Amino acid sequence: MDKMANKEAIIKFRIEVKRKISWKNICTRRNISLSEMIIDSVEKRLPNYERRKVLSYIEKQDNSFAKVENNINQIARIANSQKFLSKNDFDSFNLILKEILRLKQEQNKTFIQFYALLAK
Repeated sequence: MDKMANKEAIIKFRIEVKRKISWKNICTRRNISLSEMIIDSVEKRLPNYERRKVLSYIEKQDNSFAKVENNINQIARIANSQKFLSKNDFDSFNLILKEILRLKQEQNKTFIQFYALLAK
């Protein structure tokens, strides 16, 4: 095995001072190193700060659907205890369920795209 494979290397290049300051400010805002920003850009990878935002979004979406599912269960419990649900209420409930299904399918497509980005 090549001993140099795991060693770090230093690359020096010249850029304008204004550009370096601008890049450093970007890094400070994103809480990343300049090296990390350059490597992610060159290798066309999703930066870690973006990865964290995506994971946070996924978690929020999951929590939102958990609340909706909880509300559906409460409606079902009420309908079961009363042993009655009007046709109008039933139709409205079915429309809401269809919309939730559509949104969930849309969300799943988005998650697949996110996971593809995260895998890079």
